[in-house]
Amino acid sequence: MPDPLTLLGATPAYAQGAPAAGGGGAFLTSFAPFLLIFALFYFLLIRPQQKRQKAHRQMLEALKKGDKVVTNGGLMGQVAAVAKDVVTLQVADNVRVRVLRTEIMSLQDEALGEGAEAPAKNASSKNGPAKGAKDKKKEKETQA
Repeated sequence: MPDPLTLLGATPAYAQGAPAAGGGGAFLTSFAPFLLIFALFYFLLIRPQQKRQKAHRQMLEALKKGDKVVTNGGLMGQVAAVAKDVVTLQVADNVRVRVLRTEIMSLQDEALGEGAEAPAKNASSKNGPAKGAKDKKKEKETQA
C-alpha cells in the first residue's frame, strides 16, 4: 500500500519541514502580541476597576452616623445607625430602613456632585420668579 503522504502530493522530505533555527526567538515573537494585549487590558480595565473597588470599600468602612448616602436601588437617606453588616437609614421623619452595608452605592454629595443640591420647586430664573399661565394672562389684561 502506498504512503498516504505521497497520495496527497507530499513526499516525506516536504512533510518533515525545515528544522527550526534558534527555537526561542520564534516563540517570543509569536507570544509578544498576547503579552501586549494583556498589558493593555490590565492598565485600561483591570487596574482602574481595582482602584474603584478599593475606594468603595474604604467609603463603606468609614460610614458614620449622619452621613447622607444613596443605595444601589436609588434610595437616599441619612445614616441613623451602623452595625457590622447592616446600616439603618432614615429616609423621612419616623421612617427608618435597614439595608446591607454593601448595597450603599455612594455618599449623597458624590452622587449629586460636590455642593449640588436638588433645585428648588419655585426657583427664580434670571428674569425673576417663574410665572404661571394665570400670571401671564393677568399681565396681558393689564397691558391692554
